Amino acid sequence: MNMFLRVFSRYRTQNNMNVSYKKQQQQEPEKMTNQNVVVSDAKTSMKVAVAMAMSNPSLFSPAVPKPPASSAGRFIRRKPVKKLETQGGPTKINAWVDSMRASSPAKSPPSSPEHDSWMMTHPSALEMFDEITKASKGKKMVMFLDYDGTLSPIVQDPDRAFMSDEMRAAVKAVARYFPTAIVSGRGKDKVHDFVKLKELYYAGSHGMDIEGPAHGTNDKSVVCQPASEFLPMINQVYKKLVVKTQFIEGAKVESNKFCLSVHFRCVEEKKWPELVELVKEVLSDYPKLKMNYGRKVLEIKPTIKWDKGKALEYLLEALGYANSKDVLPIYIGDDKTDEDAFKVLRKRKQGFGILVSKFPKETSAAYTLQDPSEVMCFLQRMVEWKQVSQRGYYRT
Repeated sequence: MNMFLRVFSRYRTQNNMNVSYKKQQQQEPEKMTNQNVVVSDAKTSMKVAVAMAMSNPSLFSPAVPKPPASSAGRFIRRKPVKKLETQGGPTKINAWVDSMRASSPAKSPPSSPEHDSWMMTHPSALEMFDEITKASKGKKMVMFLDYDGTLSPIVQDPDRAFMSDEMRAAVKAVARYFPTAIVSGRGKDKVHDFVKLKELYYAGSHGMDIEGPAHGTNDKSVVCQPASEFLPMINQVYKKLVVKTQFIEGAKVESNKFCLSVHFRCVEEKKWPELVELVKEVLSDYPKLKMNYGRKVLEIKPTIKWDKGKALEYLLEALGYANSKDVLPIYIGDDKTDEDAFKVLRKRKQGFGILVSKFPKETSAAYTLQDPSEVMCFLQRMVEWKQVSQRGYYRT
């Protein structure tokens, strides 16, 4: 808990100028936000608000180029879709629909040459397990895990994305040996209800709602909520979207506290343009909110410079590893939003990003796993490796 407070104390010292949020939001809507830190225990509660300049260059390392393609063949990447505005006419609507299609994984297996080429540059984390553990020699490993599509399968009904008891046991075992965080676009409380493990760090709402583990009834927990002032606005938009989308069969609006998800997995594709138009219509009155897309979902978030990558950096610093060379972070995720965390690891020249995907896609991750079952196998091997390495040997 003291480490969390020291982190924000340093930010307060570095950024001692008062900046009007509204003025800054109009000029550079993604440059600055107010950070709210709430420290609570069974008896007392206090709030400490500090201003943090998200553009502070000292928080981030220079970018690291991606590794070159394998000599065995080059994977031909699709041209990345640029960030799309929420304003505009039919052309913009069509662009959004194209992006929604592109965000959905292919139904049929990829061609063998394409897949083989991709696997040459993004090998299996299971096959490269020994290389990963060798890199951890003399370092503290920290685990970051996405939830949907990583610890649980992708399902039609997002409210039924349950993780298996076996997966829960694997995560619990990992947390005994390594600091472990769940980083999800879901609301923090919803993810906690799914995972049901108190010893983890939880970063919900794409990292905009972070809470550390409490180890006892009198223990204090620290919550980082950089988008807290947007909560009334988010609640207003949620209510409007529920009304607007109620006649589109299969559409589901989910509140994740500091962000919203509009699920279209069960919506007929011919209805996608109508759904996008309805969402854009609501957001037109809220310029401080932005819309992006994920796997069969439209994500609505505040226009602040905060994402899963920032959450990873914050947690590492809170754990005391901000500029340490003695840490090896591992981040496992399957979604477009996890790429922000993969990129942070590349910039730090530290740790490994592991993408969960059966299909070739552009990624900043170093390694891959096919599905949640392989994720569980990887976690179990991590535990086994740690147990036997403490006894002085490890058999491959």
